[in-house]
Amino acid sequence: MAQGLQNAAAGASMAGLNGRAPRCEHADAPPPVAPQSDDCRECRVQGTRWAALVRCLTCGWVACSDGSPGRHAHAHYEETDHPATVSLPPAPERTWCYIHDRAI
Repeated sequence: MAQGLQNAAAGASMAGLNGRAPRCEHADAPPPVAPQSDDCRECRVQGTRWAALVRCLTCGWVACSDGSPGRHAHAHYEETDHPATVSLPPAPERTWCYIHDRAI
């Protein structure tokens, strides 16, 4: 098969349901992980506020979102390579993949 056709065929299997963004498997049926806390521990220690909280889908770590000044959830991803988080109430539920840098 010609190289261009191989690449096109490989890309087709990686496309999401809408055919545009790559499919993201990082949040596919993760095992239930309980939140490890009710707040962002780093913000509490630093005495700062957060805009929203998220829970790591891999380990349950709770940290402030990227919309918060501390961005501690992003720091957790950089330290651990745990790829996905889900928002915690009262924010609407949203799952985020740091690897693909998008909501999933």
